[in-house]
Formats: sequence, C-alpha cells, structure tokens
Amino acid sequence: MYKLNLDIQAFLANDWQQAPKVFKGAFPDFEDPIAADELAGLACEEEVSSRVVVTKGNDWEVISGPFEDYDRFGETHWQLLVQAVNHWYPESQPLVEAFRFLPDWRFDDLMVSFATPQGGVGPHIDNYDVFIIQGEGQRRWTVGPKGNYQRRGGVTTSPLIEDFEPIIDVVLEKGDVLYIPPGFPHQGETLTLALSYSMGYRAPSQQELAGQIADQLMDEDKGHKRFIAVDGAASHGTVSLAEQQGIMQLIRDLCNDTDNVVKVLGKLLSQNRFDLDIQEDESIDADALVEALNEGAVLMRIGGLKVLKMEGDSQARLFVAGESVIIEGASEEELIEVSNSVNVNAELAQLPHWQGFFVQMLQKGYFYLGED
Repeated sequence: MYKLNLDIQAFLANDWQQAPKVFKGAFPDFEDPIAADELAGLACEEEVSSRVVVTKGNDWEVISGPFEDYDRFGETHWQLLVQAVNHWYPESQPLVEAFRFLPDWRFDDLMVSFATPQGGVGPHIDNYDVFIIQGEGQRRWTVGPKGNYQRRGGVTTSPLIEDFEPIIDVVLEKGDVLYIPPGFPHQGETLTLALSYSMGYRAPSQQELAGQIADQLMDEDKGHKRFIAVDGAASHGTVSLAEQQGIMQLIRDLCNDTDNVVKVLGKLLSQNRFDLDIQEDESIDADALVEALNEGAVLMRIGGLKVLKMEGDSQARLFVAGESVIIEGASEEELIEVSNSVNVNAELAQLPHWQGFFVQMLQKGYFYLGED
C-alpha cells in the first residue's frame, strides 16, 4: 500500500496545472513495485510499448523495443522507458491508487524507467501533467518556466528543446515526488542506477474531440443537416458573417445535444492510448460467475481499464474502453459504485441486472476472477 504524504486539497488549489513543485519524502519508506530485471522482461514483449534512449553528447538516439538484451548499451548513458506498466504488471496498481484523488478519465498510464548513470532523455516539454516518483537511486531534475523555446535542431514536431534557465534544480531520492504541469520544460539526469515512475494525466485536444464527434456521427449515420439561408448573395465571392455563423451553428447544435455529448465524451475519455492485457474468456456464463463468487473469487478490472459514468446521462449506462454499455435496471448508486471500484462488490455482481454486464466484461477480457 502506498500512502501519499500530501495535503491534497492544498495541492489542487495551489499547484495542480499551475506550477511545478517538489515534494520531498512524499512516500515515506517507499518500496519499488517492480524490479529492474522485471521491467527489462516486460520490454521483451511485443505488445508492450518500450524504448531505450541513448545519450550521445548533446544528442539522443531513440531505439524502440522489444529488446532481447541490453549488453550493447554498456553501463552508462542510457535509459529504458516502458509505457503502461500498470496494464501488464498488477503489482503496480497500488501505486496508481495513491493518485486516484484525480479523476480516472485524466489518467494516461504509469511509465517506468530504469536509467544508468548519465542517462536521460534531454530537455523537453510535455503537453500533459506528470508526477515523477523516485524509486531506487538518485536523479537530478531541472525544470524551467513556461515560454517560447527553440525546438532542438529546428524540428518543430520534436518535444526536445534547447536549454533553459531552471526554476527548480533538485536531486530526487527514494520516495520524493516532482510534479510538472503541461508546458514547463524539464530534464532528468541520472546520478546512480535508478528506477523512477511517471504518472501521466491528459485531457483531450480539439483534434481528438473533433475526430470523436465525426466518428460518432458516422457510426450512427447522423449529422446530415445542412445550412439553410433565405437571403441572396450580397457579393458573389464573399461569404457573409451571417452565413459563416449559420454554418458553424450546425456544430454548436451537435454540442447542445446532451445525449450526443454524453456518448462522444464517454467513448473518447474511456479509451486507452496503449494496449490492455486482455485475456478473453468466452466460456464464462452467469452460472459460472455466480458459482465463482460464492466460492470466494474476486471480480477485478484488468490494469488500466477505464470504466466511466457520465453525470447527467439519461440512460443507465457505463463507458468501458471506448464502448457504450447500457445496464437496464441499474440504479445511479450502482453505476457510480461500479465506475469507482477496481474490485467489484460480489453481492452487486450477482444482481440479475448486473450479471449480463459482468459476463460480457469477462468474455471480452476486461475483468477477471482473481483471489482476494
């Protein structure tokens, strides 16, 4: 169990998405949830997103996994980064739970890095919030102020930037946490062999929202309404302001449709960027589920799965991994409980109107029956 030694309300009021901050000793007696060799083993798997960053003077080489061995990288100047470790390594879930004072829909993934001395990824800017938790070893972090920074090498699509003047310069040790909001440049330098953990939190971009709206309209074969105007053309080659506003009103109309908004956001916000560890079980049925629960099995979500309830939804519905699922007969309280719970209450799961949902989830591999 990981207990975060942090005044959460003060953090949300004064720091969250406002300014970077260091929390020394945020996790007293911190223990690494994964060992370096176990992380290296995950990076051998094809389904797991991993990369090695090799430091070469003032430049960096990025090599994508999977990896069979690491001898070729030597003993210094490189770092292994493995994304979505919480999807593949259940023992990391308790560390994720420590940060659930932030909503599940924002949580992206738990990235874990193993770094050798002088290993790092260079000065860069992220477009998401990140908490960096230091495990074994020491790493020096510098964070700069927001500003207009020159992209390294003039590559506009690269997150790497030229050097910055730090406003934070700190050596993180086991149990320390560094919080960095979007837009603040930062860089890590490894002092000793080190494990560190990055909890990333994202909100959707305008591009992602527009894409999801388009997908939803095509899925339901909607959105065929066109702009209608009664006025003639005041000028042959000019689109009037009234016409521009009238055409864009078609988009606003979509956003004023509550049911459409619920479905668009529910599907988008419950999606994952990285693969889930899905183990389908088409053999399970309602009788097998009830029998297993009566024998003491625990119904659990797979790591990283997002189960969201949309406030104001007119239907008894949850959104799971980008899918809309209606549970006829479910109460508001039950829907909220299931969306909040990683381990499902056995009594609730056996209610007739919930059995079908959980059988479907087990068959899809989104939930599994484990031990307490």
